[in-house]
Amino acid sequence: MGSGIEERVKRLVRGLGADACGIGAIERFADAPDGFSPTDLFPACRSVISFGIALPKGLLSVEPRLLYSHFNGSVACAAIDALALTGARALEDGFACVAVPVPCDDPSEYWDAESLTARGLISLKHTAVACGLGQLGKNTLLLNPFFGNRLILGAILTDLELRSDEPCESICIPSCHRCTEACPASAIVDGHVEQRLCRPVAYGKTTRGFGTVDCNRCRSVCPMRFGARESDKG
Repeated sequence: MGSGIEERVKRLVRGLGADACGIGAIERFADAPDGFSPTDLFPACRSVISFGIALPKGLLSVEPRLLYSHFNGSVACAAIDALALTGARALEDGFACVAVPVPCDDPSEYWDAESLTARGLISLKHTAVACGLGQLGKNTLLLNPFFGNRLILGAILTDLELRSDEPCESICIPSCHRCTEACPASAIVDGHVEQRLCRPVAYGKTTRGFGTVDCNRCRSVCPMRFGARESDKG
């Protein structure tokens, strides 16, 4: 394990509770859509720190409507946001830099009512790819070799000049199409999810008004959902 500044930064973030952490220099984000680049949020950004907290395997072994919905939603997002806030402060204190935490989910501005498409301030899954944490599967979810598709993602922007981590290997099985075949809305087409088809099936509410996840089949049927090392266990 190296002792350079990059490893020290990642050790700090992992020490705050992240299960995975990677770094991408700003050059990795040259192809980000207009308005959704890290420099659109923080013009002085020179590096992005991507991190994730893994959901328990058990949440992909139960019906998603209440348990998965609750912990994958407000609970996990709050934990990610708290880590981003604490991590940004710790980076500023420890490395004499400026650091900007990015929200896990809300708030954001972009919403296309016709296609039911939302976008975060930056794409956290594409950020994770740029920082070497994984590659996107056919269902567009991040696949990490150790944690599969269970990482809930966050990011911190900084003016520190840091070296990028190496791109991650892809663990998506080329011949596998379980996610597309299992989707009840046939919403996954050519590595793209049609949100206008997905959202009405995937999300709902209880009679008391609590938000629910009624379908997470694309995540739960993936043979790599627990990572490459666990794939032989089903």
